[in-house]
Amino acid sequence: MTSIVFQDLHKQYGKFQAVDGLSANIEAGRITGFLGPNGAGKSTALRCLLGLATPTSGSALLDGKKYTQLSHPSREVGAVLDTSGFNRSLTGRQNLKIMCAAGGINTDRIAPLLEMVELTPAANKRTKGYSLGMRQRLSLAAALLGDPQILVLDEPANGLDPIGIAWLRQMLRDLANQGKTILVSSHQLAEMQHTVDDVLIINQGKLIADGPIAQVTQGRSLEDTFLSLVGAGK
Repeated sequence: MTSIVFQDLHKQYGKFQAVDGLSANIEAGRITGFLGPNGAGKSTALRCLLGLATPTSGSALLDGKKYTQLSHPSREVGAVLDTSGFNRSLTGRQNLKIMCAAGGINTDRIAPLLEMVELTPAANKRTKGYSLGMRQRLSLAAALLGDPQILVLDEPANGLDPIGIAWLRQMLRDLANQGKTILVSSHQLAEMQHTVDDVLIINQGKLIADGPIAQVTQGRSLEDTFLSLVGAGK
């Protein structure tokens, strides 16, 4: 089942073409890595997908709808784009309670999610005292509050130590095994090789590779594959 579809997506800022004809399908029950060098257009494509930017032409759809057309966005799509959206004077638990109220979500979800992201000991600590890794974990809990079927994660491993990265990999696999659709943007190519099922690679706004990771890499490392594609300017 296809859950995320980019259809000939274009996004232009003045004369700059940030995304140039991106077409791709992201399947449910799989982890898809969204890769590209800095400035390739990944963040712009994700912003179009999540209703934060309007495509110049084409579309980015979630279960066949634009984000703005979703009836209950927080229950259908969970997103982590940055870790700066929390009220620093409130605790982690208080921030999640506010998000539950805004999304009409039962606060019973909070305790098990704090346990899942291993933040229970810090739940009553003000987030201004959180490390980057702790804020990243809290962002993941926030994305999962509504038990959404689709997750869109931009650099979710930022600030995590090696143990945290291994924990994140297993958590994403468990969620994919539940049938959730997971789109992950990351620069950590070595980690992506061990995490994702499929990859989308873009450069200068254009799709240059798309498919199951084994098919795209053809026995090479993901890093070598990425560098050869981007270096060749395909």
